[in-house]
Amino acid sequence: MTAETSQTFDRGLKVLKLLADTDHGLTVTELSQRLGVNRTVVYRLLATLEQHALVRRDLGGRARVGLGVLRLGRQVHPLVREAALPALRSLAEDIGATAHLTLVDGAEALAVAVVEPTWTDYHVAYRAGFRHSLDRGAAGKAILSARRRPAADPGYTLTHGELEAGACGAAAPLLGVTGVEGSVGVVMLADAVPERVGPRVVDAAREVAEALR
Repeated sequence: MTAETSQTFDRGLKVLKLLADTDHGLTVTELSQRLGVNRTVVYRLLATLEQHALVRRDLGGRARVGLGVLRLGRQVHPLVREAALPALRSLAEDIGATAHLTLVDGAEALAVAVVEPTWTDYHVAYRAGFRHSLDRGAAGKAILSARRRPAADPGYTLTHGELEAGACGAAAPLLGVTGVEGSVGVVMLADAVPERVGPRVVDAAREVAEALR
């Protein structure tokens, strides 16, 4: 710890990270052991975090992440959207198809940014806020491919007609962005995705990832 660092704030963040990594919560004793501090310190940290709804304790006394974290998380989407827009605009204009940034929201894929090309006669209407399961559509499947191969570059994913009849998609996962799980892709009306689209989507995903780091 440096002179400019708050030890209490650092410990509070560590508590949130520990709780976020478990589905069943942690007891005061477990948190005390993992943080290397006494139980009194943990009680004070939890009490402060509970005041801000960032932590809650169940009937058994186990601490879990609170709903206040969701409110903070919702404010992340506009920042991520703004950072991704330049790469999405370039992708949409280059390919002539609707480009999108999709993030994981629970068990679903959520489109948080969408850019439509300006020069095409027609394109797929795909709106920010559109949701679908992770196991359907190129955007969700690209994310799942990155989960299955965390140590490798999974490349891109192609699909046809899974979310809309006659539409096909290509998407590549965001890689190396701490705290963000998502993908960048395009959706178009075609019988098949042109060969150059997959690599171009991968490049766009890298651009977005770099903007978010």
